[in-house]
Amino acid sequence: MGFRSWRSCIFIAVFLILSSTLCEAKLSPTFYDQTCPRALSTIRKAVRRAVSHERRMAASLIRLHFHDCFVQGCDASILLDNSSTIQSEKNAPNNLNSVRGYEVIDNIKSKVESMCPGVVSCADIVAVAARDSSVAVSGPTWIVKLGRRDSTTSGLSQAATNLPGFSDSLDKLITLFRSKGLNARDMVALSGSHTIGQARCLTFRDRIYSNGTDIDAGFATTRRRRCPAQNGNGDENLAPLELVTPNSFDNNYFRNLIQRKGLLQSDQVLFSGGSTDTIVKEYSNSPKTFRSDFASAMVKMGDIEPLTGSAGVIRKFCNFIN
Repeated sequence: MGFRSWRSCIFIAVFLILSSTLCEAKLSPTFYDQTCPRALSTIRKAVRRAVSHERRMAASLIRLHFHDCFVQGCDASILLDNSSTIQSEKNAPNNLNSVRGYEVIDNIKSKVESMCPGVVSCADIVAVAARDSSVAVSGPTWIVKLGRRDSTTSGLSQAATNLPGFSDSLDKLITLFRSKGLNARDMVALSGSHTIGQARCLTFRDRIYSNGTDIDAGFATTRRRRCPAQNGNGDENLAPLELVTPNSFDNNYFRNLIQRKGLLQSDQVLFSGGSTDTIVKEYSNSPKTFRSDFASAMVKMGDIEPLTGSAGVIRKFCNFIN
């Protein structure tokens, strides 16, 4: 065999190895079909029970996935507790006393781990639980790509800048979502998850006492009943993000925005004379379009910087590193 032929064979062999590695590193909906075939059904049943017990949990598990993916990617870093080496994201301003559902994920992980030790990642459980939560409250479904691995680090410092705030402007929201590979339409669709769930008084107090032109006066008066004007008084009192059907996944959230009844300032800015007004109108008129776009945006969000292949680990317990 000549030198040129030998070199060509080496090149082809290296190419095939690299191609194989890249294929193995890709997320796939069939990732656990052989290694843990009952994983998805186990997650689905556990989520269904959790949401049946507390309807609000559906919103909490969707939000947990969102807050995980926006900091370091979809790597379950948000689940890690404080330790000598970890500064937990749970203590970030936008997560502390706000993000919920950790115990549901821990329970699911325990069940899956007993069937398939060291196989299914916490990051994948969070992603699947978000999809199953949507379905549990009559929301859309989507195919969840699997194969994420769990981080060994936490992003507490990143959480302060990488998570949207309840008073953010439209431009800030668009810029933040764009930095994660999500466009303005994705951002509006994902914000539609606020059709379910609740918010704390401290997150909407300024808005309902602003006497601004962007809030319906009657709506503000109603929300003031359980949210006193004074800071520190009733801060943790809850109000539904969407008044009409707060426990069902539908498009009433967008109809509320058009009526100036968005609870959070970061909700109402989506319909405030800006570039996303037309998207809000479209979703308010077409539940089908909203559901389809929401599902697509959730798939895109689940693709944010996952750890795959040999990167990261499969944690035995989601709240600390093996």
